[in-house]
Amino acid sequence: MFVLLLGLVALLVVMGALGAFSRAEIATLKQFGLWVVGIGGLLLGALLLLTGRGAVAVSTLLLLGPLLWSWIGETRQRGPAPTARQRMSRDEAYQVLGLAPGASRDAILAAHRRLMRAAHPDAGGSDWLAARINQARDILLG
Repeated sequence: MFVLLLGLVALLVVMGALGAFSRAEIATLKQFGLWVVGIGGLLLGALLLLTGRGAVAVSTLLLLGPLLWSWIGETRQRGPAPTARQRMSRDEAYQVLGLAPGASRDAILAAHRRLMRAAHPDAGGSDWLAARINQARDILLG
């Protein structure tokens, strides 16, 4: 009975983690992956060192060194995360979508669709630009 309950709890934890993974942003997933690799590598190196395999531990740390160094450099270049989403005006929203003020609902939707084809992150576009295009559409239609 205990094993069944433990299995159910493990299943719920995995389902919750997969749900959070599906809603996460790409940058968050990348940062999480770097944390896992960095901490896992350090733990592996420490474990190898404690078991008397010092040469293997040093080589493991040398292999992970460039990855950790690039991660530290990327974190420094990024700077502080934005605290709040900036609200754009209606005029800015029209400019983002490339429309004249007073454009119809159909024109707004067509411009949004056209711009998102090129700017969507899944098509190699920018997360920031896609968010701005979506925000402009929401402001003009909402």
